[in-house]
Amino acid sequence: MDRRAFVQLGGAAAVPSLQKPSGRAPAKVRMKIGTQHSMADADLRVMAAFGVNHICGTLPSRKLDESWSVEGLTRLRERVESFGIKLDMLPLPLSSGYITRAEMPNIILGKSPERDREIDDICQIIRNTARAGIPALKYNLTVLGVVRTESTPGRGGSRYSTFTYDKAKQEPPLTEAGPVPADLFWERITYFLKRAIPVATEHKIRMACHPHDPGMPPKKGFRGVDRVLGNVEGLKRFIDIVDSPYHGLNFCQGTVSEMLQDPGKEIFDVIRYFGRRRKIFNVHFRNIKGRFLDFQETFPDDGDVNMIQAIRVYKEVDYDGMLMPDHVPRIEGDTGGRQAFAFAFGYIQALMQLVTQEG
Repeated sequence: MDRRAFVQLGGAAAVPSLQKPSGRAPAKVRMKIGTQHSMADADLRVMAAFGVNHICGTLPSRKLDESWSVEGLTRLRERVESFGIKLDMLPLPLSSGYITRAEMPNIILGKSPERDREIDDICQIIRNTARAGIPALKYNLTVLGVVRTESTPGRGGSRYSTFTYDKAKQEPPLTEAGPVPADLFWERITYFLKRAIPVATEHKIRMACHPHDPGMPPKKGFRGVDRVLGNVEGLKRFIDIVDSPYHGLNFCQGTVSEMLQDPGKEIFDVIRYFGRRRKIFNVHFRNIKGRFLDFQETFPDDGDVNMIQAIRVYKEVDYDGMLMPDHVPRIEGDTGGRQAFAFAFGYIQALMQLVTQEG
């Protein structure tokens, strides 16, 4: 076992990265372990048994209907709470899929009057969510969805989701959205934010946007799309478009690591930048091997990022939301990734105990 793996598995108290940080006052731990699994009763029982007492639920409906009514959302929250789990967040019908599978495609396609009707529906969902006592919503603003190339071998015969830009097929050369250069994408993002975030601010609903996964070369892009939320500078610009404490990020640590040339060194200052500005509303706590345009998604202890150091940085910036697994590796016979997710939950629980004991 190499030293990095030894450290991440907690091999010895003498290893510097496992020692209690010194030189600063201990900080209270306000973050909590969370999940974005289904809200079926059987799954909620499993989460409760794991000690996962906070959840980002699954999409209630692809459109504004009874499931998104105040009554429907209240019933949903109360059912989740009956298992001792808090419903901290829901996904909007602005998912991470390719544009032809989008629930509300015109927000990103920029087609009026359809996009105005879709934004009006999003605003009503925000109001109803607040009245039902659910404090946050997550969403995506994407054309390409999640882009990957062929999976590659991982630890113990598992398969790691992989992206290598030079191997990615850009066929056909344009998506159904046509050319989407950076200035056009920013116009459409800004149009949405300036209408939706004031409603979220009025009703005190945190709006957590997921970065573009993965980032692509600026200007060159992928299939005619410049992924403006696929780099750190783009995320900085994004959070400054509207000045509101309810406008922030679904901070996918894996996706942000994919933007960096040396994620094992660079990711911590990125967490600090957004964390100190109170713009991290949720964390997908996952690891990668590799770098910008060439990476694998790994088990949490098998990547280039020291996850012990990462969780200490979240504690340092007083992050108060959920840490949750995401994009787990595939294991033969592991239907739905349940075993891989169980491993990730246990790993996060152990790190939570570590930083809690440090004070």
